This record gives sequence, C-alpha cells and structure tokens, in this order.
Amino acid sequence: STRKESSAASDVYKRQACKIAEMGRRMVGYMQSLPPIGGVQPMMRIGIHSGPLVAGVIGKKKFIYDLWGDAVNTAARMESHGIPNRIHLSSDTAALIGGRYAVESRGVIEIKGKGQMETFLLSA
Repeated sequence: STRKESSAASDVYKRQACKIAEMGRRMVGYMQSLPPIGGVQPMMRIGIHSGPLVAGVIGKKKFIYDLWGDAVNTAARMESHGIPNRIHLSSDTAALIGGRYAVESRGVIEIKGKGQMETFLLSA
C-alpha cells in the first residue's frame, strides 16, 4: 500500500511541476510576442523548484497569503540566477518534468546562499 501511495504522490508532484513548467512557457511566449517598448524588448526570468513549503494567511487588519520555506527560497534563487526569457530549473524539478519536457543542464553553478548546484534550463 505504501508503494501505491508513494507512486500516486509522485504522479501528483509530476503533474504539478509540468503545469508550472507549461505556465512558464506560456508566460515567456507572451513576453516574446510583445512589441518593443522604447526600443527594448520586454523580457522576464522564471525560476522553478519543487519541494515542501508552508503556506498561510498573516495579518490582523490586512490579510496576506504567503509562502515560506527552503523551496520558496530555492525557486527565487533559480529566478535570480536565470537567463532572460528562459526557465531555470532546479535538479528536483528537472527530474520531475524530464519525461515530458526537454531540459538541458547548465552544469554545476554557484547559487547564492545554496552553494554549488546543478541546474537546468527548460528547452524552448
């Protein structure tokens, strides 16, 4: 029974990671479809990491929904160390989506606050 549950959970994680990757691809595609603004093409960086986090609502008068945890920090680092109009992935996310999407290794790079990590780019 544990293997079945583990396999079902793994399938859910893969589906979630694929949905986020697809959203990222659509976001980059939209940015690329925009005309230049003041002679400059709008661009964005996207970073994706998969892992556990904590979510909650904070505040007494003004409520804010927020996410916390190492997974959130790692995703932010994937974005900040990324390449404009590319989707930068942690190895955890690359492993989850690799069967459905083509990913290419960036090799091992120094990630601020995380150290050496092998990271990946979602292929166009």
